[in-house]
Amino acid sequence: MLMKTAKAALLGLGMGMLAASTAASAAEPIRFAVTDLAGMEELQREFGAFRDLLAEKTGREITFFAVASRTAAVEAMNAKQVDFVLTGPAEYVVFRDRSKAEPVVGWSRPGYYAQIVVLADSPYVTAQDLKGKKVAFGDVGSTSAHLGPARVLLDLGLAAGRDYTALNVSRNVAAEAMVRGDIAAIGMNRTHLDRVEKAFPETRFRVIARGGDLPGDILVAGAHVPVELRQQLRDIFLTQGDALRAAILTGEDNQKFKGGVFHTRIDDKDFDDVRLSYRAIGVTQFSNFVGE
Repeated sequence: MLMKTAKAALLGLGMGMLAASTAASAAEPIRFAVTDLAGMEELQREFGAFRDLLAEKTGREITFFAVASRTAAVEAMNAKQVDFVLTGPAEYVVFRDRSKAEPVVGWSRPGYYAQIVVLADSPYVTAQDLKGKKVAFGDVGSTSAHLGPARVLLDLGLAAGRDYTALNVSRNVAAEAMVRGDIAAIGMNRTHLDRVEKAFPETRFRVIARGGDLPGDILVAGAHVPVELRQQLRDIFLTQGDALRAAILTGEDNQKFKGGVFHTRIDDKDFDDVRLSYRAIGVTQFSNFVGE
């Protein structure tokens, strides 16, 4: 009888400890990072309203985790210092390779496609006219300013280094060079073209090639994040999408998401086309961020 009483006491103690552990785990804050934003001030400005609303819907505190680079973000995820990261499709491919990150919710961006832009009065009418010319791209490894445009040209039979000279320069510098006649074309997305047109109001531009819509940004979860929490966030984005979009759009940089939608049915294979686009710039291994 004494032994049974002792066993019951131990069992009760064990169950109590398990319950306490579970409650403590549930009370832990959800740590959130964005690879495009380096400082805590930027995170607060762009995502403060979103964080507060998501905290209300999950019943959990959401804390920002500032990262200095994409590499720092993936290392923080591997160290279980951050739970969810909002990143781009090109970055996701590396996150997946290095940390087994899981895609949770896709954030679509209207006008998010790659295109090849020339001056309206230039002699370049088709992509084939760019053979032997110089073509400028944006940041090395950018989905819509480098990988995407290079893929557009490759699909049309033009390979970097073989058929044209590829340069990676900032957008406005590239536009100035194109006006001077130093380069023939620039690879960019629709939003980039809008900004270039505003920066050069007296210059007219023309699109001679464009690709299909690119995958949008992705909210990814670290491999350590419980499946139940990932699903909870998917459900919240599915049912509270309008409110979350409104909260996101309080940030100036986040206007790129205006008119977009959230995708909760998202899978790793959805990014196979991005992997093919990496190959357009000669990258076949995804363990490191290009240009970093």
